[in-house]
Amino acid sequence: MSTSLRSPSSALFTSPLQQARRSTLPRPSPPSFFLQLRKSFPIIRASTAGNASSVGTELSTELDAVSAFSEIVPDTVIFDDFERFPPTAATVSSSLILGISGLPDTKFKSAIETALADGECYGQEDPQTRLSCFFNKALVNVGADLARLVPGRVSTEVDARLAYDTDAIVGKVHELVKLYAEVEVSRDRLLFKIPSTWQGIEASRLLESEGIQTHLTFVYSFPQAAAAAQAGASVIQIFVGRVRDWARTHSGDPEIEAARKKGDDPGLSLVTKTYNYIHKYGHKSKLMAAAVRNKQDVFSLLGVDYIIAPLKILQSLKESVTYPDEKYSFVRRLSPSSAKIYDFTDEELVKWNQLSFASAMGPAAEELLSTGLEGYVAQTKRVEEFLGKIWPPPNV
Repeated sequence: MSTSLRSPSSALFTSPLQQARRSTLPRPSPPSFFLQLRKSFPIIRASTAGNASSVGTELSTELDAVSAFSEIVPDTVIFDDFERFPPTAATVSSSLILGISGLPDTKFKSAIETALADGECYGQEDPQTRLSCFFNKALVNVGADLARLVPGRVSTEVDARLAYDTDAIVGKVHELVKLYAEVEVSRDRLLFKIPSTWQGIEASRLLESEGIQTHLTFVYSFPQAAAAAQAGASVIQIFVGRVRDWARTHSGDPEIEAARKKGDDPGLSLVTKTYNYIHKYGHKSKLMAAAVRNKQDVFSLLGVDYIIAPLKILQSLKESVTYPDEKYSFVRRLSPSSAKIYDFTDEELVKWNQLSFASAMGPAAEELLSTGLEGYVAQTKRVEEFLGKIWPPPNV
């Protein structure tokens, strides 16, 4: 949600997809959990010149068409629709742990029970320290199981309560990396999902310098996105629909008003500007567009690295058999070549620091970031409360 994703320019994934599709597995309550599509090899070919031209006419489905331009990622829960959308990467989060914990039977249940029986955590005298230890072990145990089931990267949520403390974020990630190493999951299989506060972006910069891959989330403004790119974040996640939703009921945000003045959708505009910034100035970050609301959003984002789409949209794309000259002209909206001619203002090209970042955030990003963090913190507390109620587990 949440990147947990396969890099389109890297041969990162060498292990084969194991037997992950088990139709008898139960479905948890709906935590946000991204399962990536196994891409087919469509007959169509995307143009790489300029803004791109229409693709060829030998088309099987719209899903094949859009998959030729961007990595399509289903926004779904674990075990959901494995046959239709087989996973190649995953995210482990507080909501996922809570969902697994609430199920009567799941193959991941033992990962949580093993965490609750861990001797190191068991020996902690302070109750809060003990719960935090259990939670970390549960995240890593489930993440390790997922890493064995998918060939791609596993993104692990970093405690949102640390969002405004750079040192604490770095320390937590180091702790998680160490725990993953103990269960034989190497750091090249991992991403760490960090909120895009200034402190989170600084933590990303420090971690990336150590070769630890980061996934910056809750990006709602260009200053956040540009600062994340300057920090070298591996994945930057923008929530298209949430920016649009805010703009429909609010006013007074300069960035959103500028997009409106041009007649642009503010969410799509933010993705476009960020993509062009990354590619025009040679940043390594991959861009993820999330919270898409309809198929037209998908068509408008073609060329972005990753598009997270709800299952109902993916199913509609999969069921739509059409030719571009009959219905849609599938063209690449975003490309490195078109990024070269995109104009940025001097204000947008600053080297971001904490002061300039804070003054440029804008009311939309401030409100949406705060709301997102509150939700993550509440979910983490719910997990710890649940673990506290069931500890110690049976037979311990």
